[in-house]
Formats: sequence, structure tokens, C-alpha cells
Amino acid sequence: MNKQQLASKIWESANRMRSKIEANEYKDYILGFIFYKYLSDTEVKFLKGKEFTDKDIQELTEEDADTRTFVQDNIGYFIAYNNLFSTWIKKGKDFDVSNVRDALSAFSRLISPTYKKVFDRIFNTLETGLSKLGDSSGAQTKAINALIQLIKDIPMNGRQDYDVLGFIYEYLISNFAANAGKKAGEFYTPHEVSLLMSEIVADHLKDRTKIQIYDPTSGSGSLLINIGASIGKHIDKKNNIKYYAQELKENTYNLTRMNLVMRGILPDNILTRNGDTLEDDWPYFDESDPIGTYNPLYVDAVVSNPPYSQAWDSTNKENDPRYAGFGIAPKTKADYAFLLHDLYHLKPDGIMTIVLPHGVLFRGGEEGEIRKQLIECNHIDTIIGLPANIFFGTGIPTIIMVLKKKRPTTDVLIVDASKGFVKVGKNNMLRASDIKRIVDTVVGRTADDEKFAKLVSQEEIRKNEYNLNIPRYVDSSETAETFDIYASMFGGIPQSELALLNKYWHTFEGLKEELFTNDGSPYCTLVVEDVEQTIKEHPSVSTFKQNYTKAFDSFAAFLKEELIDKWSTLSISKEEALISHDIFRRLEPITLVDKYNAYQVLDDEWIATANDLEILQSEGFDAAKQVDPRMVARKKGSQEEEVQDGWIGHIIPFELVQAKHPDLKQEADAIKQKVERLAEVQAAREEIAESITEEEGLSDEDKAKDRKLELEAKKLKKEIWEKEAMLHEHTKEMIEALTQEEVVQLLEAKWIEPLVTKLLALPGSIIAQLISHIRTLTEKYATTYESVASEIEETKASLSALMDELTGSEYDIKGIKELQKLLKGE
Repeated sequence: MNKQQLASKIWESANRMRSKIEANEYKDYILGFIFYKYLSDTEVKFLKGKEFTDKDIQELTEEDADTRTFVQDNIGYFIAYNNLFSTWIKKGKDFDVSNVRDALSAFSRLISPTYKKVFDRIFNTLETGLSKLGDSSGAQTKAINALIQLIKDIPMNGRQDYDVLGFIYEYLISNFAANAGKKAGEFYTPHEVSLLMSEIVADHLKDRTKIQIYDPTSGSGSLLINIGASIGKHIDKKNNIKYYAQELKENTYNLTRMNLVMRGILPDNILTRNGDTLEDDWPYFDESDPIGTYNPLYVDAVVSNPPYSQAWDSTNKENDPRYAGFGIAPKTKADYAFLLHDLYHLKPDGIMTIVLPHGVLFRGGEEGEIRKQLIECNHIDTIIGLPANIFFGTGIPTIIMVLKKKRPTTDVLIVDASKGFVKVGKNNMLRASDIKRIVDTVVGRTADDEKFAKLVSQEEIRKNEYNLNIPRYVDSSETAETFDIYASMFGGIPQSELALLNKYWHTFEGLKEELFTNDGSPYCTLVVEDVEQTIKEHPSVSTFKQNYTKAFDSFAAFLKEELIDKWSTLSISKEEALISHDIFRRLEPITLVDKYNAYQVLDDEWIATANDLEILQSEGFDAAKQVDPRMVARKKGSQEEEVQDGWIGHIIPFELVQAKHPDLKQEADAIKQKVERLAEVQAAREEIAESITEEEGLSDEDKAKDRKLELEAKKLKKEIWEKEAMLHEHTKEMIEALTQEEVVQLLEAKWIEPLVTKLLALPGSIIAQLISHIRTLTEKYATTYESVASEIEETKASLSALMDELTGSEYDIKGIKELQKLLKGE
């Protein structure tokens, strides 16, 4: 299974296994065991690289001082054979919770003094929490055994960007965050927000060869890691990135260190502190060598997502250099204390991004004064308004603020990105296209769409008394629908409302005149009966579609060269950007098509393609000919167990092979016909069953008919089962026997054809939007007051005439006459 499937499987099992333990607590246990497995596997890999045999490794003991010191000096710690994760697995039924306690205790004792800052007390949360996994030693052993069996198959090599471990770790953290309620904010910044901040920072630092980045409220460390990954796309030597982190809570601080170590970051590049950022700031120095280790910490980039509007101790901070010249944040809201802390630690040419509640943009008092000083000192570069409900555990609106110590311009870019998102469960989530649009706007410092972004001068901000509330500058609200009084009364379509569709009329020359006539008044009349047909068949629309298709004529060939011809050497992390650049280039002369919609199409397809490329680069091209057991959960008594149910393609889906290979397609079509016939038979039996009445029951003729249908259904089910099994086996054999040329053709069908097809469908959606706009507009004014009034009068006259024919008593007739007077308006 690919990393997405493996991560999903582990999450589902872990979530089920945690039972009544809070998600926020359970994450520390499973992530701790994953980290221990990583350290164990890393030691074994290191030793085998130094030509240690399996027998040598089995003889590893703490008492072997030479080997112990050799390992410690190279990887920073030592784990004896009896304490290796793989040894726990081999113990089988002999495994006991005491093995874990002994191993964790030994680990703490055997850390190299040089690596103490990275590994010291890193398993403290796990050690102290083992007792929560069960009421007895036996219960704890059972729970831990289930956990280690669950994670034993996670590969730890990280080779060729095949970072399965990192992906699973991040996946688990995000899912635990989604289930942790308000506590999620303590350790997790949603990946999409993290990625947005990372891309902005990475662009600013892309030309540097050595980089220092710092997160003063690091949580799980995911924000730092994403920044590093984004910067890593621009520099060749990833070991030239140094990571600084500070975190208040010990369990979360441990997550930061684990996460950084597991991403293969050199221990020398990891500098972390467990403490209160606002009360216990850098400079850092080692007490044994204060002069030699003194570091005031000025970095290239600071990124943070601090706790929102948290109370803090603001007393005696007047002389703190972090706040000098700006002011002290109010004691009830530390937002600006964190912001000024971050700014202080920037180098003059650095950049910082910080997530804050949107109240920091307009609240008065001390915050208003700090905001004024930040503007006047020209530090605020960009403000990005995020969608509401984007963070786990809180629905409050948030912003990202980008600041620099030195800027070439004095304006502030204000971006309202609050409308671009997709709903996922209870939360809103930025899409890839939303992130791309924001990053391009910030990096390019463009404000082409007045409903999305605006460059605001210092003078305008001063006039607004330093209030930076986004709606003051960018109005992203939808245009309210209006109704033209004249058109509502007498009909016609207002020219002013047709003008709202000018972007279409500019591209589709002559189409407006084909659809509407105008007598010189401010109103038009629709003159065609079939709007859809007229639009789709208009020459300008046909030309638009032809030009678009022509722009992508060579796109499939470009993708084949990039993805298939270069599969072994391409950089997966950089490839999507390269392809998107090509798509944007092709779209330059094309109007109406939003390039970010095209980017979203690419990203939707890229996720699966990137997974496949990771597997191919890690395992070789023959991995495409591999099939894996399809494992499913089946109930066995009160327990669920995994059993094999056929096979699945390691890369190539069975369904794709069956669709592309003539013989298999013929088999699949034959099965489809039988399935359709079975549905007809079942429907016929249901019809017979519904015809039964309590009085008459079922006739002999219907009984015979139903019996015949029943026998046919049984026969069909048997045949379908047999033929599906046969098709499944034939497909497996076909995949395993594929030639290289056939693999290439199937990869084209999987990676390239769907992307090209979806991109070529974009003009159709634009034309459909125009058709919808025209229909809505014509229906809006189709019923006028004049026609309604006329219809009412006709109805009144008709009703009055009918009343003339009514008969009744003297009093009935008198009442009818009076009603007729009312209808006639007398």
C-alpha cells in the first residue's frame, strides 16, 4: 500500500485502540513509539553500513564500551540489542511492558553528552504515560504490543524523497488534532496554513546558501519542517538549514524534537529549548562555556502560530529590548508580545510570518500604539485574512502577518483570502489553488483583483488612524442582487446588467448581438429561443475552444517527457511547480480561464502521481509490475483481524488494465452484461412480490415465473462470481507479465490522460457559466408587473362572467352581485 493508505490504516486502528484515552494524550504514546522505532532502525542501518553482521548486532550490549562509544559518537545514542524495537517484535508472547521501561531508561542513560540537548528526556512523556495504557501490567503489555505491531511495517529509510515516516507522522498529528478539540491549538498548525507561510518565507530566502529559521512556539514542529521543505526546493545543500525552536509544554516540546530528528535533520542543526518564550528568551549559552556558546539569536526567518490573546505577565518589561520603541502589549492579550519577540530575533534582511487573531488589526489602547509604531517604522509588509474556522479547536477569524525589518517600499499589501476554501468535516480548508493564488499575490506584490488584494499606502493607513481591519481596504463581499424597476414593470433586460458579463462579450465577439436586440433604450430583448444552442454554436465560442485546445496540443508529449522519460531523475518536490509553470505559460493568451482553477486540476491529479513516482524512485521501475495482497478487516468472534481478499496493483490499478487490454476488457464487458441482467431479474422479482395481495396471494403463474427468475438469479450470481475471480487472476497475471512498453502506456493512461482531459474540460465549464447567467437574467425579468396585472384583470373578468351564470336564493344572488362589484373595482 502507498503511504496514504498505510497512514490511514494506522490512524483508524490507533483511533479504535485508544478507547477512552483522550486523543491529545494518546498521540504522545503512539508517536513516541514511532520515534523509538526510528532510532532503533537508524542504529541498525548505521551499523550495517559499517559492515556489522546480524550476529554482531545481536551481541550489542551496554557493557561493550568500545562499540557503545563508537555508536554514541556517530549517531548520538546507543541502544543494546535487547532493547531494539525489532527485538521487541521477535519476543512475540514473551514481550512485556518491563522491556519498554528498561529500554527507555537505558536510552536516557546512554545519550552522548554532545547530543544531550537533542535527546535528553525526549521519552519522558511516554515513560510517565505507560501506566495509563492499562490498569495492570498485563493490560499495559497487551496495549503496547498492539501498538508496536501496528507500526512495525512503517519504512524508515526516507530514500529518494520517499518520506513515508514523515508523512505518516504528520498525518497522525493532524488527525489527533482534529479529535483533540481546543487542545489541538497547543501542538498543531494545519498543514495548508503552514504550507502557505512556508512558501512566502522560502521565496524570500531562495538565493541564500545558509539559512537559520526559528519558531518560538513550535508545537509539534510541523511548521518549522514545512518551512525547511519549501526552502529545500531552492537550495541544494539541505544540511545548510539550522532549526531553532522553543516550546513551553514538555510533551509538545518532545514532539518538536522527535519530528525534526525523524526528518533526517542533523542533530547539530537542531537547537531547541523547553521554556516560556516571553519569560525565558534567548540569548542562549551553555553554563559550562558561557562565552564560547553565547548566541543572541538573529535569524533569517521566524515563523509562529502562538496561542491567541493569551494573558501574560507584562510587568517590568519596559527595559526588555524586544519591546523597546514599540510599547508593551496589554496583560490580557499577549498577541503583540509574541509578534515583537519574533521581530526582534530577525536579521535586518530577514522575514517573519505569524498567525494572529484578526482583532490585532483594529483593537485600540496599547495594541493600537504598537500597531502605529510598526507602520511608522515600516515593518508590516503584508496582511492575509484567512477563512474562518480553519484551525482545529477554534472558529475565530485569523490572519497571517508578514513583517520585515527593512523593506524597499512603504505600502502594505492587504489580501482578503477569507472566501477561498473548501469545507472538510467541521472545518474549512485552504485548497492548493487558494494557497497558490495567495503566494503569487504576495511574492509578486500584485493587486489586480480589487476584491482580493490592495496595496495600501502609509498615508491611507494614517487617515484610518492605523486601523488595519481588512474590509476597510478590500471589499470581498458578493455584489448584492438588484432589480431594475422599469424591467420589473414592463420587461426587457437592463443593459447595465448585461454589462456585468462584459468579460464574456469581450472574448465572444458578436455573441451579445446574436442573443439580444436593442432599440436604443437602456433595455434589450432576447431574440433566440435556444440560448444554449446559440451560444455553443456561435463562431466566437468555437474559436475560443479551438484556441484553448491548440494551446494544449503538445501538453501530453511534454508530460510524457517530464514524468515518464525522466522518472528516475526528476525532483518530485520541484516537478509540480515546473508543470504548473508550463500550464500558466500556455494559458497566457487565453482569456476567461482562471489559471488557478487549472492549477487545482493539476494538484488534484498530482497527489497520486507523486505517490507513484516516490515508489518507482525508491523501488525501481519493476515496482509497476508488482501486485500486493489486498487486506481487509473481517470479524472473528469479538475481534477484527486482517485477511487477504485477492490482490491490488502496487502502482497500476486492476481496473485500468482491464479497461486498456482488449481481452480483459472483453471479459469485464461480459461480466457487466451479466450484472445488468441480474439487476433486471431482481427488479422483476420485486415487481412480482409487490403485486401480492392479502386476499388473493400469488397466482400459480406468478409463482412459476418467480421460481424461474430465482433460478436464473442464482445461476447469474454463480457465473458472475466465477468470472470475476477469473478476471481478477488474469489481471494479476497480466500486470506481472507487463513489458516495459506496456508499463509506459499504462502510466500515461494513469498520470497523463486524466489530467489532460480535465484541463481540456475547463472551457466547457466557462461556457456553461455564461449560459446559466443568461438564463437567470432572462428568467429574472420574464414575468413583469404589467403582465401580472393584466392577467389579474383577465381572471377577474372571467370570474365575474362565471358568476352571471350562478343561481341561488335572493340573498345568494345579492351577495354574488356585491362580489362582482369588488372584482370590477366599483
